[in-house]
Amino acid sequence: MKKTLLTITAILAIGISLNAQEFLEKSEVHGSFETDGMFYQADNALGITDTLINGKNFGFNAFADIIYTLGDFTAGFRYEAYAPPIAGFDPRLEGQGFPYLWATYATENYSFTVGNFYEQFGNGMVLRTYQEWTLGYDNSINGVRVIAKPVKGMILKGVYGTQRFFWNKWEKNARGIVKGVDAELNFNDLFSSMAGSKLKLTLGGSAVSKYQVDDNPFYKMPQNVAAFAGRFNVGLGKFNFTSEYAYKINDPSAVNNYIYKDGQGLVFTGSYSTAGLGLFAMFKRYDNMSYKSDQSVNGNALHINYLPALTEDHIYMLASMYPYATQPNGEIGFQIQVNYKIPKDTWIGGKYGAGLSVNFSQINDIDRQKAHDTAGINQSGTLGYKSDFFKFGKDVFNRDLTVAINKKFSKKVKGIFTLINQEYNQAVVLGHTGEPNVKANIAILDMTYKFTSNKALRGEFQGLWTKEDKQDWAAILLEYTISPHWFFSVADQYNYGNEIKANRLHYYTGSFGYTYQTTRIAVTYGRQREGVVCVGGVCRQVPASNGFSITLSSNF
Repeated sequence: MKKTLLTITAILAIGISLNAQEFLEKSEVHGSFETDGMFYQADNALGITDTLINGKNFGFNAFADIIYTLGDFTAGFRYEAYAPPIAGFDPRLEGQGFPYLWATYATENYSFTVGNFYEQFGNGMVLRTYQEWTLGYDNSINGVRVIAKPVKGMILKGVYGTQRFFWNKWEKNARGIVKGVDAELNFNDLFSSMAGSKLKLTLGGSAVSKYQVDDNPFYKMPQNVAAFAGRFNVGLGKFNFTSEYAYKINDPSAVNNYIYKDGQGLVFTGSYSTAGLGLFAMFKRYDNMSYKSDQSVNGNALHINYLPALTEDHIYMLASMYPYATQPNGEIGFQIQVNYKIPKDTWIGGKYGAGLSVNFSQINDIDRQKAHDTAGINQSGTLGYKSDFFKFGKDVFNRDLTVAINKKFSKKVKGIFTLINQEYNQAVVLGHTGEPNVKANIAILDMTYKFTSNKALRGEFQGLWTKEDKQDWAAILLEYTISPHWFFSVADQYNYGNEIKANRLHYYTGSFGYTYQTTRIAVTYGRQREGVVCVGGVCRQVPASNGFSITLSSNF
């Protein structure tokens, strides 16, 4: 008997050992992390005579993402720490913990997720949850998601859960519960008769609902707020057209001043592409389309949906001084982009040819007229206003004309020449009530000289001229890179035209960084001018500061 038990034990031990070995061989762990630290210094010229963050002279943001995979099973978590948050990030982020925990089982046709997840239906006008580290933004859903692909060409999605709200735990009768379904049909995959067709057709539709208990002491609030969207994508040869229309039932909130008007959104894009030429055009209209899981919350939190921006994303220092933030209460506009490859051996193209890019966009307020139950426009507790769908309001929110030429002069020298004309409504976008629209002209010269195959010097020379806001600026940046490891840069932004002489300041910075494989460290010292940082039409305010910053990031 003892011998039998010993034999069974030995067999089990060998089996467990073999399974453990197989388990380890098939398991994979991947991840990434980043730490951003800032040490602040007093700067009398900037008006900084004391510490900046809750009585502390430093800020620290950090995260670590860990993902474990075994066959069809995947799980992970993210640790975050804000101790305290870097200046410009929402102070409610202060703290540390594990706000993102999830597990997914996925096969070729089905996927099941429990815990936190990010999801997007169509363009996101009725549902998009995502994380943007540079904004301190995270509206992930904590709940359940199911994705099914029952047949080729069909994708079905269902989500249920509550959204992250900084470090606050979800409590009953607090922020709402989000439920949604989405379906997408690719006709070229779904029907064999269209498999080889030149016509490419995709249709999709979404329905999302937010449930929140009515505890408002002043108004009768809808407890279930539903939103619906339909979309299509049509491709035919060199042409492609996409569109999505969204409708949201009345949703009084702190964002829209508690009016009961229904919301609508429309995005339409068309493009044409051929050798050497690309054309792109886009039209959008948003009307009362803020959609949050808590109607009492303002600012960048608890957005259920995402409203795509429609302006040029500028990356240069002065060109990004006036970034545009999408106006969910109402905006209408269009964008046109032309990309043209200038042929070689022409006056402008020269030996290597050149690239020409022209982008024009304009965003206006929507047309607003008194509704039948109001004495004025946008009164709380009423329908707010009525509006003609395709009529532009008289107020310009943002206008941008950007012309850029990208040219290679020789094997060692290349450059980008950019001219920008902007009009920017700082009263609406920044909340500077009573201030006039900023009208600015910007010129940028970006030149790169390549010494060897791995050493290059890049210089930016920029000017911004305006009579409004802080008047004229000049900027310069020099960056030397030793690929693939080192970079060194110095920069200065000088507000030389400020009508207040004491504010004619230099915003100087110096930085260097080192990259080894997937790990990167960067150190910067200098001044940060006050301004706004925007990503995709979502923005955060950045205060003026002076000091050291260090960033360390890696993935594995």
